[in-house]
Amino acid sequence: MKQVFYYFERDIRKWSRSRVNVFASLAMPAAWLVLVGLTLPTTFTDNYLEFITPSILVMTMLFSSLQGGSLMIFDKILGFLNKFLALPSPRESILMGKILFITTRGLLQTTVILLIATLLGVRVLNPLNIILIYITLFMFGVFFSSLAATIALHLSDHDGYAAVNSMISMPLFFASSALMPYDVMPGWLRFAARLNPVSYAIDSVRELFMGGVPVEGMIGLAVAAALMLAVGTVQFRRSSV
Repeated sequence: MKQVFYYFERDIRKWSRSRVNVFASLAMPAAWLVLVGLTLPTTFTDNYLEFITPSILVMTMLFSSLQGGSLMIFDKILGFLNKFLALPSPRESILMGKILFITTRGLLQTTVILLIATLLGVRVLNPLNIILIYITLFMFGVFFSSLAATIALHLSDHDGYAAVNSMISMPLFFASSALMPYDVMPGWLRFAARLNPVSYAIDSVRELFMGGVPVEGMIGLAVAAALMLAVGTVQFRRSSV
């Protein structure tokens, strides 16, 4: 755990020193919440802001997690990853530290969204569910940050990873239950959305906002996160740059 914390501390220090990056990463999700939640006209709900808030939370974790793979690309290009892999610390500590930073950054962004949503009138019925929301978002972040780091480990340039990032993130978000409920979707989109892991996270967070506890959804996310983390760990143990 000490080695994991060192890698985490390195990334958090580098991120916090760039005020522009900090401001942009916190302001963009807030802009999505306000511009989409308050302006998009709908016919299936009287309060679209309450419907879209869980989607914006999950979207923030998704984009933040996938963008975290670019950190691995930069470490490879600048030669840091070579040095890290040669250290006596376990190789998986590199992955764990990176995932911990990416997920923590995403949770900071979601905190800003929750605060703004609360000011705009969105409420969580059960205070305990706020903790469960963070746990759900954390597991979702671990899944996609593990995926992002594993993909970045096998790519050699930032442009290539940016293309893969866009190819994954946008279809996953728009082919989910983020913007509309299942019953108003076309049949083909409803089928795709129900298989989408992003929908599992959104539906779970949405249920938590209403005071329920999505046991199946949280268990599914925990299993998926553990499996993807195991895959990433194996890849890092075998990696050479």
